[in-house]
Amino acid sequence: MSAKVPRNFRLLEELEKGEKGLGADGCSYGLTDGDDVMMSNWNATILGPPHSAHENRIYNLEIYCGSGYPDEPPTVKFVSKINLPGVNQTNGKVELSRLSRVSQWNRDYTMEKILVALREHMAHPNCRKLPQPPEGSTY
Repeated sequence: MSAKVPRNFRLLEELEKGEKGLGADGCSYGLTDGDDVMMSNWNATILGPPHSAHENRIYNLEIYCGSGYPDEPPTVKFVSKINLPGVNQTNGKVELSRLSRVSQWNRDYTMEKILVALREHMAHPNCRKLPQPPEGSTY
């Protein structure tokens, strides 16, 4: 059995990776406020995947890592309006259970893995041609 990495150590690892741009292509993330000692509030960006209705669009998201993270998934919410199954059309909240890659949450998953899963979902054949709200509109 491996040692359980404490929440703040895990978040520091994710912060370092996000700040250095070592994450996945088309996704970025970082703390909303550098003075947030609990590292709870994050901003993220997803670049729309090519060959889809999302191409050349930039989607902004908010991620909240509660005290149970990484044992419990973070809350993820689009700030930019998007028409995508699994995203609440009223408030932009993402239903992680609808994303196969992260639907069965485990503590080894990261914010980056969620962003990559969302970007893949956007490029899925059933989603990539869905009509989208006007660019720049927000929840």
